[in-house]
Amino acid sequence: MGDVLAGIHATWEFESDSVLIRFERGIRAPKLFQALRERRIPHEALESVTLSPGKRGTVVLHAVPRPGADPLMDAAAGQLKESYDPYRLVLPAERETLAEYYADELRDALPPDASEPADRHLVAAPEAPLNFKAYDGKAAFDGRQVTFRWFWTGASSEKWKAGDQTFPVAALSGVEWRSPEVFDGHLRLLRREADGSAAQADRDPASVVFGLGYGPVHESLPFAAAVLAAVRDGGGPAVPHQPVRVAAGRRDPADIAERIRHLGDLHRAGLVTDDEFSAKKAELLAEL
Repeated sequence: MGDVLAGIHATWEFESDSVLIRFERGIRAPKLFQALRERRIPHEALESVTLSPGKRGTVVLHAVPRPGADPLMDAAAGQLKESYDPYRLVLPAERETLAEYYADELRDALPPDASEPADRHLVAAPEAPLNFKAYDGKAAFDGRQVTFRWFWTGASSEKWKAGDQTFPVAALSGVEWRSPEVFDGHLRLLRREADGSAAQADRDPASVVFGLGYGPVHESLPFAAAVLAAVRDGGGPAVPHQPVRVAAGRRDPADIAERIRHLGDLHRAGLVTDDEFSAKKAELLAEL
């Protein structure tokens, strides 16, 4: 067990070849930190280390990962707010001297090629299975394939016509994550066999779109990182993507219940008529 530096929302444990970051799981901690729980960052995954003044009597120890070393940060593509950055440790100002000592220790441990992008992922991605609810469908990843199952109440006609989708990892070349905190937030799967002319995310069957309360950062970003890691680390040869239309039959009761709740919300908001609500509810119940 190495030396420990406890900060606000996280504790860093300094070991001979890495830093083990344990995130606080209290109610005040960012939800992304609670979802990540802990991460081991090898020294070879770091590009630089800084210590700078923070807000309201704090200092910030910041380790910057090398491009390509951490699938989570690669998927985020610079869109995370400072408060969500898992490589920032915020400390009371009275610990500045101790923080400077550990900053120097980390700088001395940086690899000779720290200024260059990593040739492989050095930080583990969140583990599958993972899933989250987007505005227009439910996304799931089991480590081998990504599935999108459309919500009748949110998906565009283009997606309904295409049917529910299954994407083997080997058929993908990457992932595009646009933060749900912006207007056109979405998660798009980049396909090896795509023609390069991607449709808008709300019309693209290889995308799910976010919205208020749908696809939050702490759910959709770890999902994107896990898929990206699988694509880069074990995707194998390209395999043609086969859209899968889910046949009528038994489905997960929890999923059906969630879709009925979502339908009820739209009905109460006046966005779905009584007849539409009754018809679709009966259709969903018939799938059980």
